[in-house]
Amino acid sequence: MKKEFLLAIAAFFFMSASAITGVYAVEQEQKPGIKTISKKRVDVTGDGLKDTVYLKGIPFDEGALFLKEVFLEISASDRKMYRIDLEGGYEPKITFKDLKHDKIKDLFVDIPTGGSGGLSNFYLYSLKDFTVTDLTVPEPLATTSQFDDGYKASLKIDETGEAYTFDLSSRKADYDRIGLYHNGKLNEPTELMVLPYGTLKPVKVSGNQYGLKGVQRVSGAYNADGIAYLQSTWNFENGKWNLIDATLKKMLPRKNK
Repeated sequence: MKKEFLLAIAAFFFMSASAITGVYAVEQEQKPGIKTISKKRVDVTGDGLKDTVYLKGIPFDEGALFLKEVFLEISASDRKMYRIDLEGGYEPKITFKDLKHDKIKDLFVDIPTGGSGGLSNFYLYSLKDFTVTDLTVPEPLATTSQFDDGYKASLKIDETGEAYTFDLSSRKADYDRIGLYHNGKLNEPTELMVLPYGTLKPVKVSGNQYGLKGVQRVSGAYNADGIAYLQSTWNFENGKWNLIDATLKKMLPRKNK
């Protein structure tokens, strides 16, 4: 009788503990302020079983569009939860593509910063074999650029050596007004504004293999003074990003004001 009583007490204790744990998990999921942006069932570990990947954020204030915190939570098939903290921003989105070519989908996240330059922060992670690995994304193209006399400018892509020139004479009145030029002469050495990636997205690079394609805006005297776009395509090989090609697309000339 005493033994049965003890067994009953023990069973009650474990049931209560289980209930408390379950309530805690629900409370964590419904914690005020945490917003679930997306929930996807994808095998990201390579064991053939689908994992649940949550993209979550915490708004700066109630009703605010800006998320002061953004993070991934992965409920994996090994019954463990993995968390990856990211930087804040607006309207983050996640894409699942095999970018390192090991037949396992990686986690690519794009988080717009909301700035005037239309920039985003980009992240790439692997959870192969239940190990979180930051694969990073390729660095933006490096350039050497400058304004030249006669309302002209030049730019060279450092990685390829390709050089470009720009006739900016249609902007003469604007450049004279802001003091960049005087009588066609550059007042002081000035570089062009080459921004980081405005967009970076997975694209097919060879057969069914995916890489990344980035676009960088090239501006003149100020951010809205658009001149061109730099486009670069990258492939992940031997543990690093390799540049496949880089091109420049000039914008149409602006009319003089």
